[in-house]
Amino acid sequence: MNLKRLLFQPMVFPVFFFGITILAGSILLSQPVSLTRGTSLSWSDALFTATSATCVTGLAVADTGSTFSHTGQMIILFLIQVGGLGIMTLTSLALYLFRQKVTLTDRIAVGQNLLQDPRFHLGRFLLNIVIWTFIIELIGAGLLHLATDGVMGLPTALFHAISAFCNAGFALYSSSLCQWSDSLGVNLIVIVLITMGGIGFFVLGESSQWMLSRLKSQQQDKHTRLSWYSTVVLKTSLLLVVGGTLAIFFTEFIVQTHNKPWTSALLASFFQAVSCRTAGFNTIPIGELTNVTLLLMMALMFIGAAPGSCGGGIKVTTFRALVAFLHSELVDREQTVIGRMALSRDSIRRAVSIVSFSTVIIGCGVLILSLSETGGISHSDTRGQFLEISFEVVSAFGTAGISTGITPTLSLTGKYTLIVLMFLGRLGPLLFVGLLHAIRSRELFTRPESDLLIG
Repeated sequence: MNLKRLLFQPMVFPVFFFGITILAGSILLSQPVSLTRGTSLSWSDALFTATSATCVTGLAVADTGSTFSHTGQMIILFLIQVGGLGIMTLTSLALYLFRQKVTLTDRIAVGQNLLQDPRFHLGRFLLNIVIWTFIIELIGAGLLHLATDGVMGLPTALFHAISAFCNAGFALYSSSLCQWSDSLGVNLIVIVLITMGGIGFFVLGESSQWMLSRLKSQQQDKHTRLSWYSTVVLKTSLLLVVGGTLAIFFTEFIVQTHNKPWTSALLASFFQAVSCRTAGFNTIPIGELTNVTLLLMMALMFIGAAPGSCGGGIKVTTFRALVAFLHSELVDREQTVIGRMALSRDSIRRAVSIVSFSTVIIGCGVLILSLSETGGISHSDTRGQFLEISFEVVSAFGTAGISTGITPTLSLTGKYTLIVLMFLGRLGPLLFVGLLHAIRSRELFTRPESDLLIG
């Protein structure tokens, strides 16, 4: 494939969309009107903030509440909304086209005339995503305002509701949501918003229809029954949340001594298990957690949310496919089975490719940051920094946005490395699969096979 044809692949369009949005946001955030009086922001920090907001990551080099004026905060909120809606509409459309088993490139290139489903209308499909996003965010803002007894004004509540639903993790408080760590209402509202934004539009729609049918006590039929895909997403997400909650509760509040009642500790563990997968909020100081807890959170950040959602990571379906593949290898089963269905070989290849691609990118990021931040210092003088650097890299690539606190102190090289990681983490897996499909060509011959000593 020549370069011209590669550049005009439909899957490359999101790169231009996000790139232009980030560039415009950087210019606006670097203007004096976007900053509070007496503060300044370098171009690099403005670019970092715009990238973090557009890629709905949440990593910050400057305190959002004190550095940016109301105008600057509105710009950040706009970037979060555009980034969240942009990736949700793009991936939701890609998911729909993929499920119709028609070439994604052809579907996007020729438009909706080739859509075989007469009930599908592209404009209505995208409009529904936008409308329901705004409705959920407005309801979330109202509930946050009520749950805090008005301490969160409506504008502040709206900012955090949009940030939560878009899985961005930006907060107007320097300690994120730590002051609300014991508030059951605030915790549950933010958890629900994060979850709704992280399971994807298709799963959210199907789940809503299923719950409505259950409430109306109607006999379920094929229109109200959850699809296999939604079942896989919901079950895997639930397993990760429950397992993550129990693991964090054990490693942080049982092994480590904390002055918290067990109910507050369990609530904090629940919140972090949900948030660290992609949202970026925290109700306990991340820098004070144990190494084991940080490692567990890194694993959750790497997995991330569901396809077609605002969240990042390799996605829960990729993780589930990989686990099912390994299980099939262990039991010597020909097919990779999840529930009542078996995965196609193409799905397995994509899952393995995405995991491998993501692991290589993270490894390169850790190497670059280790060189830029600790390259000239001996190991004895940098104890603990390797874990912090690794945590920051995984957080950036997984667009989780949780930080141990080293982001503002990174060198210029370190900050630009995280900028690239956030961009790759936001668009990388989607683009990788699309471009891989576009550039590969099937060989019309086979080669002789032989065994190789493995392991």
